[in-house]
Amino acid sequence: MAAAGVVAEPKTKYDRQLRIWGDQGQAALENASLCLLNCGPTGTEALKNLVLGGIGSVTVVDGSKVEASDLGNNFLLDEGCLGQPRAKSICSFLQELNDAVKAKFVEETPATLIDTNPSFFSQFTVVIATQLPESSLLKLDDICRKANIVLIAARSYGLTGLVRVSVKEHCVIESKPDHFLDDLRLHNPWAELKQFAKSIDINDKDPVVHKHTPYIVILVRLAEKWADAHDGNLPSTSQEKREFKDLIRAHMLNVDEENYKEAVESSYKVSATPGIRNEIQQIIDDNSAEVNSSSTDFWILVAALKEFVANEGNGELPLEGTIPDMTSLTEYYVSLQKIYQAKAEADCLAMENRVKDILKRIGRDPDSISRAYIKTFCKNARKLRVCRYRSIMEEFSSPIVSEVQRYFTDEDYSYAMNFYVLLRAVDRLAANYNRLPGIFDSEIDEDIPRLKTAAASVLSEMGLSGASLTEDLIAEMCRFGGAEIHAVAAFIGGVASQEVIKLVTKQFVPLRGTFIFNGIDLKSQVLEL
Repeated sequence: MAAAGVVAEPKTKYDRQLRIWGDQGQAALENASLCLLNCGPTGTEALKNLVLGGIGSVTVVDGSKVEASDLGNNFLLDEGCLGQPRAKSICSFLQELNDAVKAKFVEETPATLIDTNPSFFSQFTVVIATQLPESSLLKLDDICRKANIVLIAARSYGLTGLVRVSVKEHCVIESKPDHFLDDLRLHNPWAELKQFAKSIDINDKDPVVHKHTPYIVILVRLAEKWADAHDGNLPSTSQEKREFKDLIRAHMLNVDEENYKEAVESSYKVSATPGIRNEIQQIIDDNSAEVNSSSTDFWILVAALKEFVANEGNGELPLEGTIPDMTSLTEYYVSLQKIYQAKAEADCLAMENRVKDILKRIGRDPDSISRAYIKTFCKNARKLRVCRYRSIMEEFSSPIVSEVQRYFTDEDYSYAMNFYVLLRAVDRLAANYNRLPGIFDSEIDEDIPRLKTAAASVLSEMGLSGASLTEDLIAEMCRFGGAEIHAVAAFIGGVASQEVIKLVTKQFVPLRGTFIFNGIDLKSQVLEL
């Protein structure tokens, strides 16, 4: 019983998040090692969320001592920490939040560590860089990319902030979109589904049977009837879809039959475009699907998927194997479940055999990819995502001019673009004057034209020569004085920690560009530059 209690504790502790990303996601989180650069309020808030979530280990790099100003915006510090190493104090408090997480610290300035010991970062799964100046961030990005480490840059600055993910490639199987069409194959039912549908008489006058025939059966039968009367074609035009709905209604015995209402509401599923969505086809046709011994498991599965589609799949992806809830007799619903599950299992087995063949061909152990992983891949084959990120240096030196101009002139995005430019401009000014603008009240009036000049330089490099920023925002950036306001830091830290979870668990789709928070208008937007 004691042993059972030990096993059960993590399940209880992480119960709510296990419902979101499951055992596999939690295991990935618990095996991850994270490095945080600078443990000001932004970094601390990000780390707090991940420690509570059960991330495996954290290393905090910060060379500062705790000052009185830290107590006003960092909830993990108190008066007893004054004069102590900030990284040590933060680690001590983090350990209290979750003693299962291993926490250690390095009392050194991140910029110095980046310059003198780049190999230090190769031990981590993810690096979160907070409040790093542009020069150090560019060096760190290069280090992380060479070591294939995920980098997340996060920064809060007065009433604005940003989060940027940087990694060469991130492949997602469980993307978990909010809305997705059920994989019922009503446009192309297989033999067993057709046979089951034909075994049920949709013209049965028994009111109990008639009002409890699953809508899947109704649609399969009536779609076949429609196709027979239309040269084998399913309804495609708006007029034909309306007529198909009328055909469904014509088979109703009473207006209150819920199963026929469900059939009418789901009739569009019969007209689903056969084949594979362009986004998935692009993944299948990607050069990385030409696999070799160094290919990742994901791309080996994509290579197997390509073969499956051309052979067993007859142009279709593996079936997901689940059906939604619907009005039905229990025996009909259970039979349908078994039919869909059997088809999904057969598709998965075919995929498994192809994966093993490919592994043999490239000289790997044919059992090196688990059946559970293959099954998850098959179930989510319609929702695969591949995210590739340009390096931060590429973004800065070769911006996509058309996108820059679009964001800058779009009224809805212009403030976000202004903040993006100004956040880069403050680093340039700081590099020249060894301080952020607005640090001293007496120099704010002088810093405003200086920041304006630095921003003009950034705009010019982005292909916006002659463009100008909002004067009020330039003045506000100087008034911010580089302050990390706790409310903004908590929000930016929360976004950064959310991205870490996505990247570590390989579930959900991470941010594809630079996330900008506009605290003046309370807007969050992503700029894909």
